[in-house]
Amino acid sequence: MRLTDFWERMGQVFGPAYARSWAQDVVLAPLGCTVLQALEAGTDVTDVWRAVCACADVPDSIA
Repeated sequence: MRLTDFWERMGQVFGPAYARSWAQDVVLAPLGCTVLQALEAGTDVTDVWRAVCACADVPDSIA
């Protein structure tokens, strides 16, 4: 998954404005850090997206 696809999906799930805030503030249990921290650390974008899906009950149509 490309990073642009990731942010597009985040916008679909949380809305474009709230997606960045959520990514900064919510610690994803499977990763032990926030979305932004995981991405900055070089965690694979697909792994970050899977963690978002698990934590936020993302609908299958978007996941």
